Amino acid sequence: MFTTDLLISSLFPPLPDGVGIATLLLLALIIDRLAGDPMILYRRLPHPVVLIGRAVSYFAARCNKAGHSPRRQIAAGAMSWLLIVGGGIAIAILIVTGLRALPFGWTIEALLASSLIAGRSLRDHVASVQAGLARSTEAGRTAVGHIVGRDTADLDPPGIARAAIESAAENFSDGVIAPIFWFALFGLPGIVAYKAINTLDSMIGYRTAQYLYFGRCAARADDLANWLPARISGLLLCLAAASGKLADARNGWRVMRRDARLHASPNAGWPEAAMAGALGIALGGPRSYPGGVHEAAWLGAPGAQIADANAIAAARKLIDRAELLLTAGIALVAAGMFFQAG
Repeated sequence: MFTTDLLISSLFPPLPDGVGIATLLLLALIIDRLAGDPMILYRRLPHPVVLIGRAVSYFAARCNKAGHSPRRQIAAGAMSWLLIVGGGIAIAILIVTGLRALPFGWTIEALLASSLIAGRSLRDHVASVQAGLARSTEAGRTAVGHIVGRDTADLDPPGIARAAIESAAENFSDGVIAPIFWFALFGLPGIVAYKAINTLDSMIGYRTAQYLYFGRCAARADDLANWLPARISGLLLCLAAASGKLADARNGWRVMRRDARLHASPNAGWPEAAMAGALGIALGGPRSYPGGVHEAAWLGAPGAQIADANAIAAARKLIDRAELLLTAGIALVAAGMFFQAG
């Protein structure tokens, strides 16, 4: 996984002896776990994802014309995608080149990477749903409305819990594992490119009249960028379940292999099915969006339990353990590189 150090070192000035891409990634994960996105910093500076979002809004407003033919809309969307993703990569390369010239610039590189890993944010948001649901159904609806796109007005407590757990599983993949994966391969330019791809999809990758053609490139690119990370995420959740009495690893693996492809998304089904099987609950099923009810397959073993607040707590613990397992693996690689250099 980290043999790409050779590729990265050929593109940028070298890191200090004993410091490799695994070291940067380990530091980024520690910063994210301890500090998340510190408000004291981002009250003064725009978050990198906010900047990407502004770029997407700018191009969408100017290039997505309803009167254009589908072919022109697809071309405009693809060109916008190339400019945003390519621009992000170019800026990241310049930043890395500048930072590598500084004695401890690699620590700033890790800090920037940490802002693009959403582990702390994921845990905090899911915890707020659990706390809200413990107070009242209405508080649970309000909290879960911050992390899902579906209509939450009529959700009952099991529906709130199911929505929170599904969001947690999916965001574990595209908010934690995928950024780590692309940083491991290509350093800061890789993680910036991925976040640009993911932000483009979240803003314009919809099958609506407005974005059906303009957002097609964004949606397809996001599917490709998340293909392997999604499957790694499901595997990590199963491994986390096997590392203690928290959940059923064997059932997680069985349900993931059986049900993952039932999901409408080519990727989200893998972590969601693994989560459903490991916790012995049912996820998926019909859900309400502002445009109407969307029918979806159920994920989980026959006779699976209905999700509740306790299931949210179990999902949080499972995700946390999966991330800690990955962090431990990265720490071993970083330590090996350090001692090898010595």
